[in-house]
Amino acid sequence: MILTPSELEAIRKQAVDEYPAESCGLVFVRGTERLVLPCRNDQDAKHKEDPQRYPRDSRTAYYIHADDLKRIAQLELQGYSMAVIYHSHIDVGAYFSPTDKKQALMSGYLDPVYVVTSVVSGQAEATKAFRWSADHNEFVETER
Repeated sequence: MILTPSELEAIRKQAVDEYPAESCGLVFVRGTERLVLPCRNDQDAKHKEDPQRYPRDSRTAYYIHADDLKRIAQLELQGYSMAVIYHSHIDVGAYFSPTDKKQALMSGYLDPVYVVTSVVSGQAEATKAFRWSADHNEFVETER
C-alpha cells in the first residue's frame, strides 16, 4: 500500500484547494505510524526574488517552503522516513515529467514513491504513482 484512502483523499483535496498553484507534500512512516505533511509551495516567492534562477512560477513548479524543510528534517531525526513525495500538475495530466525526474535524481531520494495528481479546471482528475526502477534506470508507474 502506497497511500491509504484517507491519505489519497487529503492529497487530492490539497491539490484542488491550492489550484492554480502546484501543491506539494510528503507522507512519512515510522513503524505503523503514517503522517501526511502538506507543504507550502514557495515557488512564486523564489521566482519573484530571482527569476533567472527560478524561471517558473507555481503553476508549473514547486519549491518546498524553508519552514517545511525544517519540519521534514525534524521528522527524520525522530525516526520517520519518507514514503511518498507528492505534488500536483496544473491543467495537464498526471505524469512524471522530465523535470520531476531531474529533481528526484538530483535530490538523491529514489526510495520514496512519487505521486502526481492532475488538476484540470479546479477538479482533481487522475492521481498516479511512480517508483524508481534500477532495472529500467527510470521512474515507472506503479499501483497507488
